[in-house]
Amino acid sequence: MATSTPKPEAKVQPADPASDPNAVVFSGDGEPHTPESTIERLNQLLAEGKLQPDKYSLGGTVEELETRMAAELGKEAAIWMPTGTMANILGLRKHCGMNARIALQEQSHIYQDEGDALARLCGINATPLAFDRPYFTADELKELLKMSVTGRVLNPVGAVSIETPVRRQAGQIMPWDEMKAVTDLCHEENIPVHLDGARLYMMSAATGIGIKDYTSLLDSVYVSSYKYFGAPFGGILAGTKEFIGGMFNDRRMFGGGIPFGYLAASLSLNGLEGFEAKFAESFAKATELFTEISKLPNISIKTFEHGSNIFELILDDAIDTDQFVANLRNNKIVVTWPNSEWHVPLLHVNPSILRQSNDEIVQAFAQA
Repeated sequence: MATSTPKPEAKVQPADPASDPNAVVFSGDGEPHTPESTIERLNQLLAEGKLQPDKYSLGGTVEELETRMAAELGKEAAIWMPTGTMANILGLRKHCGMNARIALQEQSHIYQDEGDALARLCGINATPLAFDRPYFTADELKELLKMSVTGRVLNPVGAVSIETPVRRQAGQIMPWDEMKAVTDLCHEENIPVHLDGARLYMMSAATGIGIKDYTSLLDSVYVSSYKYFGAPFGGILAGTKEFIGGMFNDRRMFGGGIPFGYLAASLSLNGLEGFEAKFAESFAKATELFTEISKLPNISIKTFEHGSNIFELILDDAIDTDQFVANLRNNKIVVTWPNSEWHVPLLHVNPSILRQSNDEIVQAFAQA
C-alpha cells in the first residue's frame, strides 16, 4: 500500500521592516512602496478617472505627465522614458550629433553604471573628469575643451553631462557657483549641457535653490519618476521643442516605446502632487532630529559640505555597528548596512521620517 510523503511546511519569511507603514526608512529618496500599496493607489486613480491609456507610450496619461513635467522643469517640452539610462543616452546622443565625445564626472552613473552604452550603442566616447570627486570645475573642463581641438585630429566635445546629486558620492552635489561657471563656459563654446538630475528635487530642497533656477542653466534635464514619486519605473527628459521633437522615434528605436506606460505615468503624477512641500517638511524635521541624535553619547550625524538628503551616521568604536542597526530595526527604524560603496552607514532623508515623532526616533537611537 502506497504511503504519501508529508509535504514540508512552507518556511515563513520574516517580514521586511521597510514594508511596515509605520517604519522610518533611512534609505532611498521616497517612501517605500509595496505591491499592496501600489495596487491600492492604482485602484484609487482608477476610481477617480485618472488612468488614461496610451498607445505605445503616446497620448493618454503619459502625455499628461509630459506636459506637467515640462512646466515643472521650465522647459518647452518633455518626453517620458521607461528608464533613466535611456533618457541620458538618447539625450546625449541627440546633443552630440556628429561629434563623438562628451565630458562627464568619473563618478557619474553614466560612466560607471551604464556599461559604456554611449560607446557601444551610439559611437560616443565619454571622457571622465573629477576622479573620485563629486564634481569637476570650469577650469578642468576648459583644459579638456582645449585639448579636444588642438591635437592632430580634431575631436571636439559634443556635449557636457553633469550628474548632481552624485549617488556614488553619497548624494554630494555640484555647488551652484561651480555649476553656473561650467554652464556659462559651455554656452560660450556653444556646447549643450545635459543634467542627469534623477534626484533634482532632493538637491533643490537641500540648497533652497528652485527647480527652475537649476534647469535654466541646462539645455536638457532628466528627472526620475520612480525614485521618489512612487512609480515602479520611468523618468522624464525635458528640453526645447526642437530637442524633444521626434524623440519618440528614438525611444521606439531603442526599445522604449512600451505599451501601458500610463500605469507608471499616472503613479508619477499622483506622487508629484504636494511632493515638494512634503519633502521640505521632511528635510526641516531631519535637521532638528539629527541635532538631537548628535547629542547622544558615542553617536554623531555628519553633514557633507555640499550634500543633499544623505548624511553619515558616525558611531564610536565602542558601538557594534551591526548590532546597533539591528536594534534600530527592532524599533521600526531602518538603516541600510553594510554598504559596499560607503565606509559608514548613511541616513537618507525621505518622507517616511514623518511617520514617527522626533522624540520617538531619538529614543530608538538611544536604546539601540
